[in-house]
Order: sequence, then C-alpha cells, then structure tokens
Amino acid sequence: MISDPEAVAALERADALHTALTHIVLEGGDLAAIAEAVGDALGCGVVFTSTDGRERAAHLDEAQRAALADAHLLDPSGRLRVERIDPDGTPVGKGEALLRRVVAAGVDLARLVALRPDGTIHSSDAQALERAAIVAALLVTRQEAITAVENKYRGDFLRDVFLGRAGEGAYVAEHAQAFGWQLDRPVMVVVAVLDPDAIAALAPGPEERRAWQDRFANAWRQVSATVDESIASVAFSQEVVTLVPVDPDASAAAGHAAVDRITAAVRGDRGGGRIAFSAGVSRVAGDLGQLPEAFRQAQRAVEIGRRVHGGGSITRFDQLGLHRLLALVPDPAELTSFASDVLGPLAERTPEAADLRETLQVLLDTNFNVAEAARAQFFHYNTMRYRVGKLQRLLGPVATDPHLRLDVAVALRALEIVG
Repeated sequence: MISDPEAVAALERADALHTALTHIVLEGGDLAAIAEAVGDALGCGVVFTSTDGRERAAHLDEAQRAALADAHLLDPSGRLRVERIDPDGTPVGKGEALLRRVVAAGVDLARLVALRPDGTIHSSDAQALERAAIVAALLVTRQEAITAVENKYRGDFLRDVFLGRAGEGAYVAEHAQAFGWQLDRPVMVVVAVLDPDAIAALAPGPEERRAWQDRFANAWRQVSATVDESIASVAFSQEVVTLVPVDPDASAAAGHAAVDRITAAVRGDRGGGRIAFSAGVSRVAGDLGQLPEAFRQAQRAVEIGRRVHGGGSITRFDQLGLHRLLALVPDPAELTSFASDVLGPLAERTPEAADLRETLQVLLDTNFNVAEAARAQFFHYNTMRYRVGKLQRLLGPVATDPHLRLDVAVALRALEIVG
C-alpha cells in the first residue's frame, strides 16, 4: 500500500487523466481538449506547439503566460522557445516547465510543454504526460492526414486561379468562401521559399526536406490566421503563397507594413530549428482578374531578390527597378553575353574582376567623383585615380561617355541577375 500522500494524489491525478484521455479518443477530440484535460487533471498549464514552438493548442492562464515570458521562453512573435525547455525540467519562476516530444512512427509531430510556476512537476505526473503525448500523436496523425488532403485541394484550386482556369469571378469567390477565404478584395501576393543554400548546408534526406517544407507552410498558415482567418495561404511544391489583404484607401506603405508583420512573425527569432527563407511581394491586385499577374510578380521578385541580395531577402516587385526589365529576357545566356561584350575581362568570375566591378559600381553611384568614391571604399585618392585609369583602359571612356556609362551600368545589373 502506498502511504505517501503526494504519491497517492499523483496516482489519482493520473487515473483521472487516463479516463479523460479515453473519452477524448472515443469522442474524436482535438489537441485543445487534451490540453484542457491534462491541465485540469494535473493542475498545471499545458501547451501543444509545432516542433519549432508555434502554439497549436493551450490551457494556460495569463499568469502562466507571463511566467513563460519572464523566463525568456517566449520570443517577440509569441513562439515558445521549445529548444530551451529540458525534458527533465527547466526553471520557471519558483517552479518548472518540462517538455515531451509528440512522435508517431519515428516522425516528429509536435511538442507538449507542461508548466507549474509555483512548484515542481511530480515524477508520476511526468509519466502521465508521456501518455498524453501518445494520445496527442494519434490525434495529430489523423488530423494531418485530413489536412494534407484539404491543403492539396486548396492548393490545386488556387493554382487554377493563378492560371486563369478556375472559372468566372463570381464562382471563384463563392468557391473560395467554402475554404474560409475571401479572394474578392485587394491583396498583395507573397511568395515565400526556403533558401536552397540553407537547406543544402544541412544535407537533409527526402523525408526531412518534406517535413521542413510542411512546417514552413504550416507557419505561414498559422500566422496568417492570427491576422485574418480569411487569408488564403497554400503550399505548392517548393513555395508557399499567401494573399495578404490591404486597405484600398490606405497607402502602399501600410500594405507593405502588413506583409512585414506577417513575415516577421513567421521568421521569429529563427530558433526552433527554423530555416532561412526569402519572399517576393507583388503589387496590389485590386480584383480576382489581377491575381495571375500578381502571382507572377511575386515569383519574379523572390527569384531576383535571392540572386541580387542573397538568402533571407524580402523583395518587393515595385522595388526591382532595372532588374525587373532584365528579368523579362527569356534566355539568361543573352544577359551573360551582353555583360561580356560590354565589360570584357571585368565579367569574368575571378576575385580581381569582382573587386574592380565593386569599384566601378561605386564610381557609377558617385557620378565618377574620384574623391567621394575613394572615401566610400577607404582608398587613397591616388589609388582610386589609378583604378579609374585601369577601368578606362579596359572599358573605354566610361567616365566621360554617357552612352557607354549606361551600357556598363546595365551590364553590371545583368550580371547580378544571372548570378
């Protein structure tokens, strides 16, 4: 017979939780029901998150959330820093939080975090959390199977909209409402892609790569839903497309600010195993008929932004400038050929050529003001004069011939496009 009152109480809590979890499984409950059952039975705060810490369901009061924030376990976007919570317990106030992985068939599905700010979590309660994690795995697996089918259907529909083959505007708007979307309003199309270099550095297998893509798409859907539940956000094979609503009477800056808020929330503090991504933003599409062109604009913006600015860039179509025209050239070899014809040896992929191209760009930016260019590159004045002479021997009278200077400026931009 167990005589320890605390152990007896823990067993009673575990039994109550077992009964509650059984009912949840039989009744087809969800993560929110499990969180509430665990919290009520064990007398602690409970939160289920994605593997990178985005809240999926919780049974937390404001004091418990404040305790997590005070322990620096919440990032500015509200993501729970699950990577900082130990399975054996992490101090939170005068108590602790501990973490359990939600896993099924070797697939990492979610995280279960239990919190008791005013005391430790009994070992029997920790074992009860293991059972709760198993039940959660069953529900998450079932839900993800359903969600995968729904998301594919939604993605196929939105792809048809972008290709102009979804039907008349009234039908498209009505069909979108069945998904909970509102498409017949001004939006900016955002296309986001995981950066290939960041993925390649981790050398993932096919399963892990798909898991990252799914996690990325879920993050966009979840963050978008917190802003407006009628926002359409779908995953295609390599990209996530989100239609961010904008106020037609507000300035363009206000629309960009709305996109920036969503992007910042998805990015968070880059913790929790998240991978860097780039995004392209279209102009405002005023109606359904403008969505196909807006989608192409966002695709072009993210592609050019990654080439010019590198990974992690957020590029707006309106800010592409000359790059926008150059991107319309269908054959990249034509851009390479043009750059080689204009720049000659400066178009070569060598450190020396890259160094001279950088100086050439600074000179163009300063209207060939040698003194200003020397200061910008931290060169001695005579060193910059020597470089100007060398550039003119290679290119011709670029300092004085406006037509040649224009060709050179365009050629430099062409090299940025082809990478």
